[in-house]
Order: sequence, then C-alpha cells, then structure tokens
Amino acid sequence: MSSTIGNLFKVSVFGESHGKSIGVTISGVPSGITIDFEELDLLLERRRGLKEISTSRREKDQYKIVSGYFNNKTTGTPLTFIIDNLDVDDSVYDETKDLLRPGHADYTAYLKYQGNQDYRGGGHFSGRITTSLVIAGAIAKQLLKIKGITLASRVKQIYDVKDDEVNSNDIKKIIKDFSLQEFPTVSSLKKEEMIKRIKEARNSLDSLGGIIETYVDINSFVIGDPLFDSVESKLSSYLFSIGGIKGVSFGRGFELASLKGSEANDAYQIIDGKIKTLTNNNGGINGGITSGEPIIFSSVVKPTPSISLKQQTVNMKTLENVSLSIKGRHDPCIAPRALYVINAMTSLALVDLLMEEYGKRFFDGD
Repeated sequence: MSSTIGNLFKVSVFGESHGKSIGVTISGVPSGITIDFEELDLLLERRRGLKEISTSRREKDQYKIVSGYFNNKTTGTPLTFIIDNLDVDDSVYDETKDLLRPGHADYTAYLKYQGNQDYRGGGHFSGRITTSLVIAGAIAKQLLKIKGITLASRVKQIYDVKDDEVNSNDIKKIIKDFSLQEFPTVSSLKKEEMIKRIKEARNSLDSLGGIIETYVDINSFVIGDPLFDSVESKLSSYLFSIGGIKGVSFGRGFELASLKGSEANDAYQIIDGKIKTLTNNNGGINGGITSGEPIIFSSVVKPTPSISLKQQTVNMKTLENVSLSIKGRHDPCIAPRALYVINAMTSLALVDLLMEEYGKRFFDGD
C-alpha cells in the first residue's frame, strides 16, 4: 500500500480509523528545529471542525513523539508521532461489513486486497488518517515560516452558497485574515449561510460538498520544473492524496475556457522597480515554475459519502441487491475540515519542492 509521499522531505502514514493507533514518520526534517506545539495543537483542533456541524466522534488527538526529538529540538533523524484512537465504536460496521457503501472505497479496497482490508470506518482509507497529515503539515509549515513563506485557505463555496470575491492585492493581509478564522471566509454573512446549509443537510440525512481556495505567499522563491516536475503536478499529486478531493484548478482554472487570450493573459509592468503582473489569472505559475506572484488554487471536495438516506447497493456475500442507510457518526460536510488538510499537504509539497530546488539544508539556520 502506497502510504508514503515526498522525495527529500518524506512522509509515511500508518494506522486505521478504528485500529489501536494512527501515526506518521517524517524523514528529512532538519536538525535543531524547536517545534511550536501550540500552533500544532491549534491546527489539530481546527481539523476537528466546528462542533455544531461536525461528527460527534471526538478524538482528542493526543500524540506522542517516539523518535527524532531530543532536548526540545529535532535531531535530524526520522520524526515519528503516534496518536491513540480512543473514541471508537465498531458495532455499526460489524452489521454492514458485507454491504458496499456508495461513494466509499469499500469495493475498490475489496478488489485490491482480496477482502483482507480493515472495513471498520473505512480503515486506512478513512479521514481519520488526515490527523497524521495535519501533524506533518504543521512541521512543514513551521519550516516554511523560517523562509518567510506563508499560506492559508478559505471556504470559497458550500453547495450553492458562494463567498464574496477576494481582493488579492495584499497577499500578506489575506493570509493573515484567513489564518485567524476557524471557518475562513471573506463574508461573515456568507459563512452563516454556509453553516445553515450544512445543518439543513444533516437534518435531511444528506450531505454537501464545497470548494476550498488556497493562497501561498511564495516570497519570490523560484521553484518547479517544466513538464513532469511542474509545481502544478507536484501540488496536485499531494492534494489528490486527500480522500474526497475530486478536482484541483490553478488561478482562474476552468474559467479560462470561457476567456479570450487578451482576457486570460497576465500582462507585465514595472512596479516600484520590479517586474510584476497586473493580474494573476494563472495562479502564480507559468511553465510549471513559480513567477513570484502568489500561488492560488482551488480544490473541490465532494459531499460526504456517508449519509443516512437510503441508497441502493449490494451485499458482496450473498450477491443480492439491497438498500442501505448508513449509521455511525459522520460529518454532513467535510469541506471546512478538509481545508486544514489541504493547508497541510500544500506545506509538505512546498517544503519538498524547495529542498529539491535549493538543497537538503535549505531550512538550516543561517
């Protein structure tokens, strides 16, 4: 099973949703780094989501560092975190283990692993595993901060409710504003409308999808290569590793199909003695390489597949057509929580890209 990503900054995750523990090992962390555990804990708390619209499964995500950290600094050897699963209820999965849950990886996992996969809560395919990704991403984000690189995301859309447009002239302010919010949006009114839609979906036993938009202040660093090692391909591979992500677009993305070249091109101009673009329709990337402008991209999060409405499915054991109403504790919309996983995976991809471009010791102290 491919549960490792990265070339120089390598991340390996392990565990299952209802197993004893989950965890992550990070290889390539520079030595001598003091981890900001307050920031790490804040990101884990935000990944758990707003209580009023999130799953009732309340894991505390209490982690243990079992290697790679000594005397309050990283040692440079693999850094490993383990998190015990505490709030576990297997009973609902024992009853339906032979029924394929629509929208889940039950059938593909069954085909791949000949029925030997852990079916409880989706096993290794569960969103529970993203806890490990957020921990690794928090470490990466702190490394990026050393070089003045910051990022943040906002909830751009939930179902039919779209947030107001962003004034992207001041990327530092945008990132700061979104970083301060647990459910980041431009408009507080649109945020309340989104939350209302999510509650309505839960009350009707259904679920919703959404779009998360991400902003990176790359601080003028040039990364990426043409063709197969482009920034877009690298970021996309990390983002599509998140369960539930079904689309990624850069800059104005699919909108570009309805524009003319004169509208889509980012014109250049000298501003304060520097070469700048007047627009950023391409999301800060051309030819697979960063231009110095903010990296901007959007990720589509599909509706949570676990819903209580009756759906058609099959019993794998008896090969009968049956109906299924999924029980258990599930989010009516995972997009607001996925936002923090997207930030984490973006941070991991950027650290790996920067190490590839500038060397393994890029994040060492001056």
